[in-house]
Amino acid sequence: MRSPRRLLTLAAFVLCGWCLPGLAAAADSTITIRADLSRAPQRIYHGSLVMPVQPGPLTLLYPKYMPGEHGPTGPVGEVAGLRIAGNGQAIPWNRDPEDPFVFHLQVPAGVDRLNIELDYLPPRSTGQFGNGPSSSDQVAVLSWNTVLLYPAGVSIFDLHYQPSLKLPAGWAAGTALREAGRGDGVINYQTVSLEELVDSPVTTGAHSRTLDLTGKQPVTHKLHISADSEAALDIRPETEAAFKKLVAEGNAMFGSYHYRHYDFLLTLSDHVDSFGLEHHESSDNREGERALIDPARLRTTSTLLPHEYVHSWNAKYRRPAGLTRDDFQEPYDTGLLWVYEGLTQYLGLVLTARSGLWTQDYAHEAIALAAAQQANQSGRSWRPLEDTARAAYLLYGVPSEWKSWRRGVDFYDESALIWLEADVLIRQKTKGQESLEDFLHAFYAGDVGIPAVKPFTYDELVAALGQVLEYDWRSFFDQRIYAVHAEAPLAGLENGGWRLVYTDQPNARSADRQEIDKNIDLWYSLGLALDNGDDAGRVLDVLPGSAAGKAGVPPGSVLLAVNGRRWTKDLLLQAIREAANSDAKVRLLVRNSDFFHEYVLDYHDGLRYPHLEQLAMGRDWLDRILAPLTH
Repeated sequence: MRSPRRLLTLAAFVLCGWCLPGLAAAADSTITIRADLSRAPQRIYHGSLVMPVQPGPLTLLYPKYMPGEHGPTGPVGEVAGLRIAGNGQAIPWNRDPEDPFVFHLQVPAGVDRLNIELDYLPPRSTGQFGNGPSSSDQVAVLSWNTVLLYPAGVSIFDLHYQPSLKLPAGWAAGTALREAGRGDGVINYQTVSLEELVDSPVTTGAHSRTLDLTGKQPVTHKLHISADSEAALDIRPETEAAFKKLVAEGNAMFGSYHYRHYDFLLTLSDHVDSFGLEHHESSDNREGERALIDPARLRTTSTLLPHEYVHSWNAKYRRPAGLTRDDFQEPYDTGLLWVYEGLTQYLGLVLTARSGLWTQDYAHEAIALAAAQQANQSGRSWRPLEDTARAAYLLYGVPSEWKSWRRGVDFYDESALIWLEADVLIRQKTKGQESLEDFLHAFYAGDVGIPAVKPFTYDELVAALGQVLEYDWRSFFDQRIYAVHAEAPLAGLENGGWRLVYTDQPNARSADRQEIDKNIDLWYSLGLALDNGDDAGRVLDVLPGSAAGKAGVPPGSVLLAVNGRRWTKDLLLQAIREAANSDAKVRLLVRNSDFFHEYVLDYHDGLRYPHLEQLAMGRDWLDRILAPLTH
C-alpha cells in the first residue's frame, strides 16, 4: 500500500533503522494492541498497547484526521484513563499546548517497552461518523483508531501493529482482518500496518450472521451482520440474491478489483449512529434495527452498501492526492470530493438499480428527488459546488435550518447529476460504442487482487476521460464545479431521455423517507418541511423564495393551527388543495419561542412532488445505464 510520494520518506527510515529518539529499532518494532470490548454495553472500550521504545523524548499521537470522514474527527475528547508505564513504573506525559491530539513524554533509561492503557467512551447520542454512538446493549462497532496511540515521525504505512480483541461472552465479530488464532476468549489477528489496522473496523454483537456473497468471483466476498435482535437478521432470499448481484455488478462495472477479499460489515441498531464509512477491503455500514426486514427501510437504505463498495475503487485505491497522507494528523485537501464522493454517489445509485435492490421505477423516483433538491437550492446563486467540497467537514454537521441558502454537502447529489451528464455525453457522441465504464476500466486498472493506493490529480482525471472521448473535459467540469450557476445541472437527465416534472402524486422515495424519518415534506409546494414525530409540528426548514419563505415563517418554530383549526397532516394537505386555483389563502398559526404569529401564505399551485417524465423523442440512455451488465 505504497504511493509514489512515500518513497523518499521510506528510504530515510530504512537508512536510519527507525533510530528516532524514544522509538525502538526496526528489528523489534511491532506494537501489540488489545481492544477489550467486554464492557461495550456500558459504553467502555479499553485499549492496551505494548510499544517497543528506546530511552529519550517521545511524541505519541492520537489519530486526528480520519480517512473517509474528511476532517479532524478523531474522538480524542472521549478518551479517559490514559496511563503510560515502563518497567512497572508510571511515566508522566504532557498534552501538547497547541494540539490536544499530541502527547509528549520522556522514556527513562533502561526502559525498552511502554505499556499504554486507555479507555474510549463512545457517546450515547451525540457526535457524527466515528465520533458518534457505536454501541448498544447487544452490538458494538470497533474503529481501532479510537483505542490507540502511535509514535510521531513514522509513516502509518511503515508502523506495524499486532491486534487482538476480547468480546462479551457469546458475541461474534466480523472484520477484514485475518485471524491468527484464538485463546482465553481472545481473538488474535495477523500483524498489519497501522494504516491497514485503522482501515479494518470490526462489527460485533450477540446476534450475528455471515452471508457468503462470492458467487462466481475469484476472491471471497462476505456480509457480516450484527444486530440488536435475532429477528433483524431474517433477511429475505431476494435481498440476499440482490447483495450477491451487487458484487457481480461491481466487478463488471470496474473490470478489476484491488483487494484480497471484501467484507461488508453491517450493524443494525436504533442506538448506533447510522452512516457508512469506506475501507479498502471492507466497509462499515450502520443502519436501524429493521433495515433489512422492513420494505420501506430497505428501499431507503439500499444505496448504502453499493456506495461504500464503489469506494473500494474510487477513494481507497484511486484517491485524490490531497486526500492521501502518511499520517493521521495532516489536514486534507478536500477540493476533489466531487470525484471522491460525487462519482461514487452516481455509481452507487447505478449499482443499486443493477443489483435489483431497487426497481428501475424506484431509481427514477430517487433521481427525480435528487434533481428537484438541487433545482430548488437557493444557495446556488452565491456558492459554487467546489466550495461545498472545500467546506465539507463544516457542512456535515450544520443544522437543517436554511440549508438551501447555506448549501449542504451538495458534492454528493449534484456531482452525481454531473457524472450522469458525462456518461450520457460519452454514449451519445460515440453512438453507444463507449461509456463512462470504459473510463472506469482504464482509470482503475492495475494489479488485480493487490491492495494499493494510487493517488490522482485533476489533470490526470481529465486526461483519462480524454482517452475515452476526445472532448474538452476540463471546461466541462470547470463550468459545472468551479463556477456559480443558479440552474441545476439537469442536462444529463434531458439528454438521457427524461425530464424533471412535478405532479400532485407523492414521490415514492420521498414517501419512504417521510415514513421512516417521521416528517412531512412540502418543499415543492408551500416550501417547508415539518416534523411529524415526537416533536410534531416543528418547522424543520423553510425554502427561501417559497410561499412560506416570503410570508416569513421561521425555521425552528412550531405549527399550531391551519386556517384557524388545530393542525393535522390531513388538514394541512386539504388546505393546500383548497387553495389551488382559487383565491383562498393558507393561514398558519405558529409559535416562535414565546411568541405567536399567523402567517398568510399566498400559494395556489396545489401539492407538488418531483418525478421523471420520459421525453417523446430521443434515445433512453438513462434506462440503458441502469440495466444490469451481468445475467
